[in-house]
Amino acid sequence: MAYANRNQGVFIPYQQLVDLRSLNHPHVTFVHGPPIGLINPRNGPVGPPQFVPIGVTFHRSFHELLIRMEEEKSRSLLQFMAGEGLVPSPEEEIKRKNAIEKLKQIVMEWIKRVACNRGLDERHIPAASAAVLTYGSYGLGVHNSESDIDALCVGPRFATMGEDFFVVLHNMLTSRPEVSEVHCVKDAKVPLMRFKLDGISIDLPYAQLKVMSVPENVDILNLYYLRNIDETSWRSLSGVHANKWILRLIPNTKVFQSLLRCIKLWAKRRGVYGNVRAYSLLLGFFGGVHLAILGAFICQRYPNARLSGLISSFFGTFTFWDWPKPIILQDGTLPISGSAAEPRSFMPIRLPCRPHEYCHSNITKSTFYRIRVEFLQGHTLTKDLLRPDFDWGCLFEPFPYAKKYTRFVKICLSASDQDELGEWVGWVKSRFRSLLVKVCDSLPFCIFRILPYLKSQQLEEIQGFCDPNPTEYVDVNVAEPNTVFYWGLQQERSHFLDIKPVKDDFVKSLSNGPTGKITLLVVQASQLPKNAQFDSESNKGYLNPNANLN
Repeated sequence: MAYANRNQGVFIPYQQLVDLRSLNHPHVTFVHGPPIGLINPRNGPVGPPQFVPIGVTFHRSFHELLIRMEEEKSRSLLQFMAGEGLVPSPEEEIKRKNAIEKLKQIVMEWIKRVACNRGLDERHIPAASAAVLTYGSYGLGVHNSESDIDALCVGPRFATMGEDFFVVLHNMLTSRPEVSEVHCVKDAKVPLMRFKLDGISIDLPYAQLKVMSVPENVDILNLYYLRNIDETSWRSLSGVHANKWILRLIPNTKVFQSLLRCIKLWAKRRGVYGNVRAYSLLLGFFGGVHLAILGAFICQRYPNARLSGLISSFFGTFTFWDWPKPIILQDGTLPISGSAAEPRSFMPIRLPCRPHEYCHSNITKSTFYRIRVEFLQGHTLTKDLLRPDFDWGCLFEPFPYAKKYTRFVKICLSASDQDELGEWVGWVKSRFRSLLVKVCDSLPFCIFRILPYLKSQQLEEIQGFCDPNPTEYVDVNVAEPNTVFYWGLQQERSHFLDIKPVKDDFVKSLSNGPTGKITLLVVQASQLPKNAQFDSESNKGYLNPNANLN
């Protein structure tokens, strides 16, 4: 948003700078004025926006002109989003609501069966109750036609996770014809069941409260229900907590939802957000909660801004953010200064719930660098978005992996059938971060042989760059069911990589879990399947990922 003052100057937030000459408006006249300087946003305050004076004289309606232009750009962005299928149809919405209602009915039947099995008094069995709470993209209202549903099963004190959730409820789900592909993920940080209900994928973790009955509309922020719960249940509840706090703290829900849809599409297209849930976190990219908090942070900073201005501010803010300074939402009750940052994270983002925790993150030097490059690219593209010829499509062009990297690590996972493949892929992906570190450590292989006496911090400085593309592919030339990943390698050092010891070391870490086949190869960009190039026809306007950000 632009602001006018009595001295006929226009003040525009730094993130929304625009060359006014490009507006070509008859009532704008440029005059010579005193020298001015830009305010460095890196050193500025966190709260109010910073302003840059521009010496112009203008018609009284110029301020209204800028507002109309911002509104028009916001409308064009909403039209672009609709064209990309980011908003589900009414029929799809009804299908999801019906699936959630069915799941709630199943859970209510389950808890009454568990009450009988546990020998509760017959008078208390009808009152036995459990709840299903949605969170994630569906809970925030930013899901699309392809989104899965994150749902949490909340049960009372007598319903255990090991016996009642993973056995009794699992058996009830598998016995129903509308439920398919039921998988138990018991060894994850947040244990859950994954299945399809009426064709819609659902992830269902479990939280056990120390009460005898959980009302269907339970207020999970009420401290009464959170007393003495175990650590696993607390982690399971964190997603619901974060969602509810975010929706409480944002100034405008609809604007926030539109902004979040946009930045999620941008992050997916640019390869810094996993298409498969949790895969992005394992590799050190953004997950849904990271982007939701970043979007909410911008909405809090600019509560009256329009969508187009928020997009520009998003990239302008995080391009120049002083990482690892943490991102913290203001909740109006606790001071945000003096908070200890997550020491292990390159980009600490705090969850908006109490006790305060930080979003789980596995960001490495490679992924931190990639994310910063993409922030800078987005800032470069959107700082002049009020230009008449600005096209939103340039911001959302897919990352052209095949043009950025000449060599890739190809990781092919296969199994005898689709069910075994699902378990095998999940197991391997849960250990992908260690593979990423091994690949990076092995890139300057000859240097390690020549200088084995280097200190550990020196080894980090010469560590290679690997870009783990989050997208999954299928190799049609492999007869067995398979999933393939392609990770881009730093051009200068990729010829040093000896993949065999990397593979042997990684395979050892996969013992004591599901079994399957794994193949690691270094391939040329010309050997990529066509769809691995994301069908990108233009590389115009993108920064070199090997450019120096400093």
